Amino acid sequence: MTDYGRIFLAGAGSAALLIGALISQYVGGLAPCPMCIWQRWPHAAAVLLALVAITIGWRFRRAFSGLGGLAALATAAIGAFHAGVEQDWWDGPGTCTAPDHSTLSADELLAAIESAPLVRCDDIVWQLGLTLAGWNAVISLGLAALWAWTAYLPSLPQASSSASQ
Repeated sequence: MTDYGRIFLAGAGSAALLIGALISQYVGGLAPCPMCIWQRWPHAAAVLLALVAITIGWRFRRAFSGLGGLAALATAAIGAFHAGVEQDWWDGPGTCTAPDHSTLSADELLAAIESAPLVRCDDIVWQLGLTLAGWNAVISLGLAALWAWTAYLPSLPQASSSASQ
């Protein structure tokens, strides 16, 4: 596979994950939590980097591939952290997890409920072995490997168009 092919595949992978997230939100009715939204931004950056790398051409492909790899690693890290929050392995940000309300009065509890975000980061809304955040982390690591292959490894040999003599 050529460098351009790997860049295209990595960018298309991020685009597919981003489109899948939007379809699950707007068609499937799965409202995203704040951490779900955070995972989308690096994918959008990776798609833009792929488009620029393919458009600008050969000269800057390694630099854009390195940046694309960092974007994929960023979304993988956010996804892994989010999956851990969903599994109660660690606490998530206070802005999107359920706090302990056992010491609040009824009025304080009502105020906390009214001011709470609609979707919590520690709720699992879909799971097939891994949660959506976990799958995002795993797939994004694969995309980061594609980016890294292009950024740091030499291109595969190309077939010569002229016959050797």
